[in-house]
Amino acid sequence: MTSLIIDASSDKIFLVLIVDKNIYTSSFENSKSNFEKLVLLIDQFLINNKKSINDIKQIYVNRGPGRFAGIRNSLSIVKGYHLSKKIDYFCFSFLDFDKKKYDVKNETLKKSSVKNDINYENIPKLCDKFKIKKNLINPLYLS
Repeated sequence: MTSLIIDASSDKIFLVLIVDKNIYTSSFENSKSNFEKLVLLIDQFLINNKKSINDIKQIYVNRGPGRFAGIRNSLSIVKGYHLSKKIDYFCFSFLDFDKKKYDVKNETLKKSSVKNDINYENIPKLCDKFKIKKNLINPLYLS
């Protein structure tokens, strides 16, 4: 199974490609110019790893919390891939994977960050484990 993970919610844009047991990664500065060319960055990343968007079976995209522009842009691109290529997607948040570290009342992360405890290559398994629904978008923006 070939999966693509996109995370544009923080200071860097992370792309992770999982092909069977092989994992390929790339990161880019999270800037306005990179938001505008995120599709090109994804395409080049796939080409560099001898894949195309047609090879992708599932896309996992971080829905936040984080930077508004990065989340919004990545969600739009993933929705476009879904509509044009019929690729299923899963919108995850690192907060979905460990509710104990999330203060629901204040809607903030506690001092020990969930994101630092999770490797991107585990995202597909965690989405299965925590029953993250496919093709559902519910972004979490920081204010």
